Amino acid sequence: MSNGDLFYVCGIALAVSAVVFSFIGLRAKSFPGKAAPIVVLWFAVLVGASATFSVLHAQDEETAKAAEFESANEEITEEEASPEPESQEAPAPKPEPTTGGPGGTLQLAASPDDLAFDTTSLTSKPGKVTIDFDNPAALEHNVAIDQDGKEIATSATITEGKASVTADLAPGTYTFLCTVPGHAEAGMEGTLTVK
Repeated sequence: MSNGDLFYVCGIALAVSAVVFSFIGLRAKSFPGKAAPIVVLWFAVLVGASATFSVLHAQDEETAKAAEFESANEEITEEEASPEPESQEAPAPKPEPTTGGPGGTLQLAASPDDLAFDTTSLTSKPGKVTIDFDNPAALEHNVAIDQDGKEIATSATITEGKASVTADLAPGTYTFLCTVPGHAEAGMEGTLTVK
């Protein structure tokens, strides 16, 4: 049996025991009498077992989630490491749009306890756009600006600190994301609209 199953068994036994002993106590005036130490011991064992298996079950779930994150990180690392097939003809370069404009400075923060930013949407005027990034977490994060899968600029990867990233951006739709493997896939990304 797993720790989760044992927790549920102990919890159900505790609830059933409480109902049965309450019923007996209402019917028999002398209950528990000389059996009081046994009744107290019975409940102490059930409460202790329920608490112990509850903690062990929580640890099992945490280990399982950590293994899932590790597996996702490995898959992402493998995808990034696999070479892209070379095309026989080089694509014609796209003309770069002009950026001209006042730009702006945007504020972005990482969640202290989740794989998430504090927003999934940022807006700026075209030109020199700066994202001031605050990471209060002990887990390392960064912020990058990306368009159509092409990374334009990336901040330093930091823990419990601040960093910024700046890029000259033309009007359009961009993505801001954390490039630490697995973080964007877990939700650390959003849309940056420049207009």
